[in-house]
Amino acid sequence: MKVKGLAMKKIGEVGWVEKDKPEIGRRDALIRPIAVAPCSSDVHTVFDGTLGDLHDAILGHEAVGIVEEVGDEVRDFKPGDRVIVPAIVPDWDCEAIQNGNPQHAVYETGYCQKIDDALGAYKFTAVVDGVFANLFKVTQADMNLAILPDEVSVENGVMISDMVTTGFHGVENADIKFGDTVVVLGIGPVGLMAVAGAKLNGAGRIFAVGSRPNLVKLAKEYGATDIIDYHDGDTVEQVMEKTDCKGADAVIIAGGNESIMMDAINMTKAGGNISNVNYFSKQDTIPIPLLGWGMGMSHKTIKGGIMSWR
Repeated sequence: MKVKGLAMKKIGEVGWVEKDKPEIGRRDALIRPIAVAPCSSDVHTVFDGTLGDLHDAILGHEAVGIVEEVGDEVRDFKPGDRVIVPAIVPDWDCEAIQNGNPQHAVYETGYCQKIDDALGAYKFTAVVDGVFANLFKVTQADMNLAILPDEVSVENGVMISDMVTTGFHGVENADIKFGDTVVVLGIGPVGLMAVAGAKLNGAGRIFAVGSRPNLVKLAKEYGATDIIDYHDGDTVEQVMEKTDCKGADAVIIAGGNESIMMDAINMTKAGGNISNVNYFSKQDTIPIPLLGWGMGMSHKTIKGGIMSWR
């Protein structure tokens, strides 16, 4: 049996491919997607070549679907179940799990390649074929799938696979405390979820940086108290002016190119937190401002990550 999928043919080109039906192991499952979502990282992968020339690699890592087959050791799922498929599928018997790093837990040929292989659990497209196919495999199904309740629509369910959980993870890494001033840079789907998560965590003031009217409207609905439009002037200057030059307790980066890190650091108070959930590409390094970083001694913390596992 053959499966058909939308693949990266080469850097800068996508197209349809046919491949053999994936073979599943004893703990794996075969899924038929019923809703998928594209991610900006798919665009970076193809058109920036961030992961190299992945010839005929099927794209996609955000999906809900129906279980078609399971391995004989799978206990929690059966054919016919509606499931959410997370963007990150760790190897749960890898040592990185014990270190609290499921997003980076991957092994190769039966053992851990590294204790913490950076973003190693980001397997779809990068390591195995992704979800933009009529059938795809999920490893360690009991740990890497979740039932999609009947009362939750497939449209809402697919948002949970990456966008909601990554936006919330940005909030977790920002260590937001009650009453904090928070800036969210970029209010696409992930940034909007960061706004919502910051509100849930008790942020007192939330700056949402963006300009598209529909997203600005949603940001306000989710809890943004202030909107910063970068078309109106330098973003850092606008934030500093509106905070009486105090800056933000926490900044969550959910969009932008490599220069966005400069803005984030410059608008963060000494001792504050910068949390990145943005997918950087095209460059080998990300700049840090000397003065904004306090010559390296500002006690500003930078964390980057993807997907909450709580």
